[in-house]
Amino acid sequence: MTEKRKRLNGIPPGYRETARSPESGSPRERVPDARKRRVSKGTSRLKTLLICHKDELLNREALAAWLCSLSDLVGIVELSELPARKKKRIQREVERVGYLRFLDVLAFRLFYKLRLRAGDRAWEQDLSRRLVARYGAVPESVPILRTASPNSKEAEQFIREAAPDIMIARCKSLLAERVFTLPSVATLVMHPGICPEYRNAHGCFWALANEDSERVGMTLLKIDKGVDTGPVYGYFGCDYDEIGESHIVIQNRVLFDNLDAIGQKIKEIFEGTATPVDTTGRKSAMWGQPWLTRYLKWKRRARRKKQA
Repeated sequence: MTEKRKRLNGIPPGYRETARSPESGSPRERVPDARKRRVSKGTSRLKTLLICHKDELLNREALAAWLCSLSDLVGIVELSELPARKKKRIQREVERVGYLRFLDVLAFRLFYKLRLRAGDRAWEQDLSRRLVARYGAVPESVPILRTASPNSKEAEQFIREAAPDIMIARCKSLLAERVFTLPSVATLVMHPGICPEYRNAHGCFWALANEDSERVGMTLLKIDKGVDTGPVYGYFGCDYDEIGESHIVIQNRVLFDNLDAIGQKIKEIFEGTATPVDTTGRKSAMWGQPWLTRYLKWKRRARRKKQA
């Protein structure tokens, strides 16, 4: 039998407050937050806006389709990054880990391209087709802005005119305060990792690499001035296959396997009835790009556990 890890919404044990999906059986929070809105059903429908990259199929097509079913999708900011932006990310990673370890990062990227990318893309295409069939394609009437940066003047103006209640940021760039404060309620991130322990990039990978299986999941949080430091509104996980699935598939599944529960939580945030999770006193750490050495070590360990 294939080795799998089962998690209940990615919530580590011992947390004093949790945000569980309706199917988990726990009661939903009813304590208003500081920005409580009194919304009468039938009189005000949630308006959302999506920021995502052009080449990320699951976000651009499937997540957008889901948002249309959940809300009035009032716009999509579609990003096509310039080479200069990618160069800056490389420079930051070199500063983080040094030139020698950066070779490990490059080795993993080559390995992923040659061994994993084709299979992952086929999986993403299949999932996207199934989700679009379920939720329906995004209507042609939804406005789309194509730009290089979510912080561009045209993006700011586009978002301001769309006037969303909630904006979903599925992008690699940090948003400027003048942009993430535009929605009337919140700008939310669906972060691939459990925060605050796994902030920044590739949190699921590093939890897997660290054998921290209780923290393989997605964090729904509100953007603030920091990097994944805003109020947390929920953790979501899935049954995953350490041997047969890549970290990319797993980090996508912790989101797309939980769309119903995430949608309920977003509605609660809109209505002002969601309570942030108390993360006081927990360890906080920033992570970077995957290393080939750690990937191979993770997979070897997973195979040994299956054979034991």
